[in-house]
This record gives sequence, structure tokens and C-alpha cells, in this order.
Amino acid sequence: MRLNYAIKFVSDMDAAVAFYRDTLGLTLAFQSPFWSEFETGETRLALHPSSEVNPAGSVQLGLGTTDIDNFHAAGQAEGLLFTSPPTEVHGTRIARFRDIDGAEISVSQTG
Repeated sequence: MRLNYAIKFVSDMDAAVAFYRDTLGLTLAFQSPFWSEFETGETRLALHPSSEVNPAGSVQLGLGTTDIDNFHAAGQAEGLLFTSPPTEVHGTRIARFRDIDGAEISVSQTG
């Protein structure tokens, strides 16, 4: 298990990209209206438009595992509350669960 992403929900993608790129000096890896990424070493900073469920300023962690099915089964056995089982999303299998404070965390199949 490793931390792949810190996903920051933003109200204005262009302004957020400009802030992280121009003000903080992060290297932009990819930009779109719906998902932008910055290179920050092994973990990427991703920007995603805010929503009612994920208000501007909130952050979601994106973890990675080599065996998402095993993680899902073991997590269920340990009592993790999954909000989404492993599901294909844009060519990657992703599951979502809640941490002890109710924050949603995504986990994807890696390598």
C-alpha cells in the first residue's frame, strides 16, 4: 500500500493550476477541466472540481495496492465501510472506503 495521490477539490481549475504552478512552482504533469496533476515525487497532487459531496478546499487521499481484490476482501473482514467496491474507472480498478473520521479514501490497483 502506498499513497499515490492527494486529491484537492477546487472551485476554479484554471486558477488552482495557476496557483500551484506559478505561485508554488510545482511542475504540471497534466491539465484538463476535470483532472489536473502535478509531479511531486512519488505522490502526485491532483486537482478535481469541487461538488456538493466534495466541497472546495477538501482533500481526498488516493492509495494504491497491487491486489485490490485482496485489499477489498481483507478490508471487509476488518470492518472497513466501502462506499464503492472495486470498479473499472477510466481503465483503472478503484474502490472507495471511509476512514475512522468518515473521510472517503480511494484505492486503486497498481502495477
